Amino acid sequence: MVEINWTEQSLDDINNIAEFIAKDSVKYANIQVELFFERTHILKAMPLSGKIVPETNKTKIRELNSGNYRIIYKIVNKHRIDILTIHNGYRLLKKTKLK
Repeated sequence: MVEINWTEQSLDDINNIAEFIAKDSVKYANIQVELFFERTHILKAMPLSGKIVPETNKTKIRELNSGNYRIIYKIVNKHRIDILTIHNGYRLLKKTKLK
């Protein structure tokens, strides 16, 4: 099984998203945060299940969708995946977030 490593950037993204949603509803902010973590469970058994991020066209940089968000991850090796960023699906992805 693959280890899921949440980078500091990805955790900051989740925190920022939760704070924004919590302005209207703490309940839905908590639900969204849970959905991010639940969505990535599939990667433990199937790391290639996400599609290649079109902005990079690199096979090791992939994404899963979770509602209106893109969970961008990198396959580091056969034992580890780094979650790089959580990004709003309606906005363009800055390549600096993929380092």
